[in-house]
Amino acid sequence: MSDLRVCEVVKTLDVGGAEVLLVERLIRARTDVLHYTVVCMRASTGELVERLRAAGVTVVDLSACPRPLVYARLAATVRRLAPHVLNVHSPAPAVVLRPLVRFTGWLSGRPALVRTVHNEHWRRFGRLDRLTRGLDDCTVAVSPLVARSKATAGCRRVLTRVHGVDVAEQRRWSARAAEVRREFGVPGDAFLFACVANFRPQKNHRLLVEAATEVVRRRPGTLFLLAGDGPLRHEITREVAALGLDGSIQVLGQVPRAGRLVAAADVLVLSSDHEGLPVVVMEALAAGVPVVSTRVGGVPDLVVSGHNGILTEPGSAPGLTGAMLQAMEPRTHRDLRAGALASAEGLDMAGTAEWFEQLYEELAR
Repeated sequence: MSDLRVCEVVKTLDVGGAEVLLVERLIRARTDVLHYTVVCMRASTGELVERLRAAGVTVVDLSACPRPLVYARLAATVRRLAPHVLNVHSPAPAVVLRPLVRFTGWLSGRPALVRTVHNEHWRRFGRLDRLTRGLDDCTVAVSPLVARSKATAGCRRVLTRVHGVDVAEQRRWSARAAEVRREFGVPGDAFLFACVANFRPQKNHRLLVEAATEVVRRRPGTLFLLAGDGPLRHEITREVAALGLDGSIQVLGQVPRAGRLVAAADVLVLSSDHEGLPVVVMEALAAGVPVVSTRVGGVPDLVVSGHNGILTEPGSAPGLTGAMLQAMEPRTHRDLRAGALASAEGLDMAGTAEWFEQLYEELAR
């Protein structure tokens, strides 16, 4: 269908993994033959909006709408767009839109309903999501773990698609690592740990700070750069300052094109309590950067301890400290880098846009 209209609904356009996966896919989509519109309830950064519009994707940003009215405005917007396919990437808007699409004469032609699930845990709207997810025509899980999780229980049809990243771009940034490190003021002899994660409770930055404090004590000169935004950012910044470690653990805030920071690091570190399939892990492996992470979500689907990174138990500061110190050993680090580089196969985003287009055309027919 050359006039296929697709509406992608996402709660926020932020620097989080789900949003980045969506944007990276759509900038590779055939916007000349498929008409894409992204509807977001809040855009906290203009970077992703600009990238989408530059790629020929229409963006409807509902940020200015008063919060009590935003779901009504969302429903009215989708009705006006009258898409052939509606793909919802967040549970809250899915709960609102599913019954409207299925059980009312709200749209003259009912669109195919797709739900892309990015995470195995949803604390809010979980019960309502479970009650209504059987209304979807198709569910796409971003990792095998998500496909096996309770997040897809009761779904009619579940497909798994690891979205991937732009491997070529990450390798270009890796080749420019020295330039990027100078941009961020990284001393030439510093061992650099990068963490790219929004400052939200599930990312458990406090655990990372606790573990990093011990690493810096044992290995002076180690540098941690923490990129991201979120409600806990200033609290973590104050905590680092109170420890007197703001020279060794730096909270950068939001970093545009944060994949370049990942590619310039010696190790990517994550301390999350739960995850889906983190984009930053794929970006790190694409650039040949080892990963030290808690064993959560879809991370073990990509990271094999001793091969391309080291996994630790969630919530264990000593475990995370030990893993980081182990990854810093020269021989171990060299072996992990080689393993990370070899793991990039199958992580390229190039085929994902085509995969979704074929799915959309099948569902629309």
